Amino acid sequence: MTVYAYAEATSCVQGGTLRFHLARASRAPLHGSVLLEDVSADRAVSEEEFDGPLWTLDVPADLPSSLYRAVFTADEDSSEVYFVVRAARPRSPILLSIPFPTWQAYNRAGIPGESIYWTEQATRASRVAFDRPGGGPPPERWEEGMLRWLGPAGYEVDYCSGLDLHDGASLLSGYRLLVVNGHDEYWTAGMRDNVEEFVRRGGNLAVFSGNTCWWQFRLEDDGRTMVCYRDAVTDPMATVEPGLTTVEWSSAPVNRPENSLTGVSFRRGAGTWGPYMQLMHEESYTARFPEHWVFDGTGLGEGDKFGQGCIGYETDACDFVEVDGVPVATGRDGTPPSFVILATADLRHWHRYGQGGMATMGVFGLGAGTVFTASTVNWGNTLHDPAVDRITRNVLDRLSGPPAGWEVIGPAGPFRALTVCDSQLYGVGADGSLYRRDVSGQNLRWQRIDSGGGVVAMATPREASTTRPIGLYGLTGDDRLVYRDPGPEAPWTVLGTAPSGGVGLALVDGDLWAATADGSLWRLPPETSEWALVDGEAGAVALTAMNGRLYAACPDDRIRTRLPVAAAAEWSDLCSAAGCTTLTAHAGRLIGAAADHPLRWRDPVPDRPAEVGR
Repeated sequence: MTVYAYAEATSCVQGGTLRFHLARASRAPLHGSVLLEDVSADRAVSEEEFDGPLWTLDVPADLPSSLYRAVFTADEDSSEVYFVVRAARPRSPILLSIPFPTWQAYNRAGIPGESIYWTEQATRASRVAFDRPGGGPPPERWEEGMLRWLGPAGYEVDYCSGLDLHDGASLLSGYRLLVVNGHDEYWTAGMRDNVEEFVRRGGNLAVFSGNTCWWQFRLEDDGRTMVCYRDAVTDPMATVEPGLTTVEWSSAPVNRPENSLTGVSFRRGAGTWGPYMQLMHEESYTARFPEHWVFDGTGLGEGDKFGQGCIGYETDACDFVEVDGVPVATGRDGTPPSFVILATADLRHWHRYGQGGMATMGVFGLGAGTVFTASTVNWGNTLHDPAVDRITRNVLDRLSGPPAGWEVIGPAGPFRALTVCDSQLYGVGADGSLYRRDVSGQNLRWQRIDSGGGVVAMATPREASTTRPIGLYGLTGDDRLVYRDPGPEAPWTVLGTAPSGGVGLALVDGDLWAATADGSLWRLPPETSEWALVDGEAGAVALTAMNGRLYAACPDDRIRTRLPVAAAAEWSDLCSAAGCTTLTAHAGRLIGAAADHPLRWRDPVPDRPAEVGR
């Protein structure tokens, strides 16, 4: 290549201008053609002429936001430059980031002093410039598959450069979902801070990428120099501001594992490199939580394999243990406690080819937002697989739309009563047994611990009082009020009678509240043994309480709520009951179940109508 070209920025807004610098190795005139191509749409956009060392692109205001390639040709020599056109104003709820920092990190790999690679070579550079040729996608084109799938799949998205996220709080505020795709390994502190804050405030993040946010780098020279020592000893920042040292995010002195952003890390992931890279095409994911919304419409069952080849040559994972055949994140590596493992791939045999480990696909809540991670480099290039296609659509549709309601946290079970005590979820099944599991978004198995004592509704107080110790309170089918201590093998004790036909029970500030099959609402204060009728037309089929408020599932499949006052009061319509016929609540969430419905939870907020279109 004897024509050299680079752009002054990795992105430009619609209606703006972008300057390109050109040079030749010979003294031949700098004259030739410029072919502009839309990489995502795989189409030519325009062809112009350049003459001299500078060429300016006047970006049309109506040029679609996308990844573009400018191909400069002089005689038979050519040079290509990649850049993004950003939307002048959001036209989609989805923003897709292109990993220019990672592309630049691998630019001229192995050339002493000119690349951050290879990792442990003493001749690697610690500073590289964006003002130089190269810095485009690698030969494997990890990002290209998804970019070319989106449009035909019906998704209009806006594009940005990964560098735009460095000062990108304002940019992100116009979107519901940020998509990270392919191989997005290098992040500045600014990029990470802004994306984490975006999600905490209610935005969502979909990581269809692997080896994500593994290295920290810094920007200097007005953002045109990438600094990454990959070694705390040589980085002068280590003694000045240790948190900005350019090492792995999870390494000292930064000690900020990327798990808190993505839920996973390459630290527990796997890699197969060089001549062994093709082994990735032999690997598949195994579904571990097929009832989850991510798998809706895939037809996958527990233990089914899917997505052969999607694993990619580098994967991310969280530390987890198997509990009764269910993977459970330990959090020892910095993974948030809300992380739900959806699929796993055991790649420990890759230790012969690069790095042995796992891949864990999952989802978790971060503040008011949600993060999904595919944990693999090659996801976007496997979208021809029906399961990978469906999962991707589920993620894009759910996370780019209004906040969702109920979310499955376990398989279907015929439970007629639920309550939470000491952060354990208790249920009485149709077989009359008492079961228990952790309160978690993971699809944990229920463990039988005792007899259910004939209970048809349960409740637990928020805190103990002189007359109501913390434990399980229940209404039985023969109209008794009973109690037992939490834990296994504790007896049920009769406390007194209960209203006939009880279907729901709640405890608020020492008061017991009961819903009965005839639609009545009853109250039992702690100072008396006589139930008092409060409302003869409550119409609840299930009842619970949380934060000084009653919640009822009603026959019309709605959740309604009211304050626990000792008189008839208006029930306010809240949200769909999603078929739930028994309710409980914990830590700001309603938890519900029905005989033929999965166990699920949701925030107690009004339903929001689905947005028309995308």
